[in-house]
Amino acid sequence: MQIEKKLENGKLTLAVSGRLDTNTSPELEGELKLDGVSEIEFDFSALEYISSAGLRVLMTAQKAMMACDGKMTVTHPNATVKDVFDMTGMSSIFTIV
Repeated sequence: MQIEKKLENGKLTLAVSGRLDTNTSPELEGELKLDGVSEIEFDFSALEYISSAGLRVLMTAQKAMMACDGKMTVTHPNATVKDVFDMTGMSSIFTIV
């Protein structure tokens, strides 16, 4: 997995590529330093796979954003990743663009 991180005007964008699973989710979690962040965008245009461990990281980020009236979006998931969101019910929890 690779992560490109950009913080600009309170918006944290994390472009994630490869596989987000049990082995790699701690790395993404480590990138979620949310001091001064009011919006998170996860760009999944190059993400191949997400496991329940990856979903847990997203849920943690979503809860943190809700606690500070912030916003979190998931953008450009491929069909495989979108299917995981749909099957787990996460599509109704996350804003997916």
